[in-house]
Amino acid sequence: MSGDAGLWCDRLVRGLPQHEFDLYALGGGRPQEDAGRVPLPEQVGRVRTAPLWTAPQRAAEDDGVAYGRRARRRFAEHYGELAGALCAGTTTGAGAADGSGNAFRGAFGDDPRDDLGDRSAAGSWTDALADRFASALYGLAELARDEGGLTGALRSEAAVRLLERACRAPGAPSTVREARVPDLLTVAAHLERALRPLSLDWYGDDDLGAADLCHATAGGPTALPGLLARHFCDVPLLVTEYGVQLRAHYLTLGPDAAAPAVRALLAAFHGRLATEVYRRAALLTPGNAHTRRWQERCGADRDRIRTVHPGLEAARFAEVGEAPDRADPHTLAWVGCVEPAKDLVSLLHAFAEVRKEVPKARLRIVGAPTGPEGEAYLGHCRVLAAQLFPDEAEGVHAVGENPVSFERIGGPEAPTLPEAYAAGAVVVLSSVVEGFPLTLVEAMLCGRATVSTDVGAVVEVIGGTGLVVPPRNPRALAEACVALLCDPERRERLGAAARARALELFTVEQNIAAFHGIYLEIVSHCPVRRFVLDEAGAPLPFAAPAETHVPLHWAGPGSRVLPRNPPGRPTAHAAAHPAPHQASEGAR
Repeated sequence: MSGDAGLWCDRLVRGLPQHEFDLYALGGGRPQEDAGRVPLPEQVGRVRTAPLWTAPQRAAEDDGVAYGRRARRRFAEHYGELAGALCAGTTTGAGAADGSGNAFRGAFGDDPRDDLGDRSAAGSWTDALADRFASALYGLAELARDEGGLTGALRSEAAVRLLERACRAPGAPSTVREARVPDLLTVAAHLERALRPLSLDWYGDDDLGAADLCHATAGGPTALPGLLARHFCDVPLLVTEYGVQLRAHYLTLGPDAAAPAVRALLAAFHGRLATEVYRRAALLTPGNAHTRRWQERCGADRDRIRTVHPGLEAARFAEVGEAPDRADPHTLAWVGCVEPAKDLVSLLHAFAEVRKEVPKARLRIVGAPTGPEGEAYLGHCRVLAAQLFPDEAEGVHAVGENPVSFERIGGPEAPTLPEAYAAGAVVVLSSVVEGFPLTLVEAMLCGRATVSTDVGAVVEVIGGTGLVVPPRNPRALAEACVALLCDPERRERLGAAARARALELFTVEQNIAAFHGIYLEIVSHCPVRRFVLDEAGAPLPFAAPAETHVPLHWAGPGSRVLPRNPPGRPTAHAAAHPAPHQASEGAR
């Protein structure tokens, strides 16, 4: 895990020393693996990783597992059901499989059920489809547990043929019926990668099965280990989403990225998986109302959703926030990662209008590009700034200077992130796509008045402490900036209100306290069921007293603990040899 999600997870673990953690990490790429590991606090017992970015060369050598005839029949049954669930026509909510654009609209736009006369019938049909997908998913997981792996089967020719059969079946949408062999190979490869967690050896009674709670830090395939721990061992699942995986998939796999059949099938898969995760989680903790609406549209129960805003370290911005007069009264500041979604082009055109009203105005753009696309976009913005604002000089013998500057954190004018915000009297956010705008919260902690576009969770974060304008509207953006640049008292009032709101809602302390309460609530409703036996195999009542949550050794030799499920209520594929456990002398 890297970026903002990794930083949040690290702060959460370090902020809860009263809990013991085992970390299970799914590696997303080689750069992440090569970055190394950070020092861990004492409350982390162990770390298990699975590098899912590796690509096997040949299916037969993927996991060294050779299926017999019975296992091949089981795979054909479950994978065929999974493929059939993806090709079962259009769906309500997430994962429409009927074409290029309907998947996105179905997930968070027009509800397809609005065109149906019987909403209850549509709901029943959707539930049946969700159950079909879930049955196939857990069937594959049980097969992987029995046979020792699933990767080779998922990459086999049989998997492609089963997928093709489902696409050609009667009732399949026209979009998927048109899938060609390259399309089927692309989808099969994507499914194999997404389903790799099913083949991990994490689901025994001494691994995830021994946990009191499984906390998934994202939805989608990332939540699969927690989903299987719930299925195999009844471990309650908590899912936190600060960015919706399903939405990210829709935005990434656009019309230019893949064929219509590929987009439809993958949208159906990720939609079905999101629905299953949301159905089975004990609680969902979205980071904002925007994410919450996605979860509700995908079938999540409102009673099991608790919005928990991400937290930032307020102390880092305290010096700037407590000295609002440090800013240049004519300077606008933009801080963030440079990429097309930030719409700096509209900001530059808006600043041209601002200069007409406030000739002394300056614009500081502080941030680094993200990847090759960001580098190209930054170059385009530099060229546009040079065209809109030719270098200006005070006299014929003076050197000209552009009112727009492009800087990076660590430079002479912006050595630190707080200093970047301190330079501007008004902080601007011009994005056309946002999740939870962390840069906006940072500006609020710095006591800065803000002008933002109405995207993502911006309105939820601002809460009346800043000006909000429509996206892709340079004139409205310019008018709001001019209004604040020309009214220092209003700027100061909004900045103070913004800082107070951020300190109340968006600090690390608030975030950690919320999750501490949620952990206790979930565990109180899902008690751990462990049965301790003595040397003769007889049960020892009260052998695990309430004090066993204290990290000490509680007992003498010879006793052992059975899995979470009691005798007579076995879970499929439970471990044959329970892990040793010591019972307290008082209980003996």
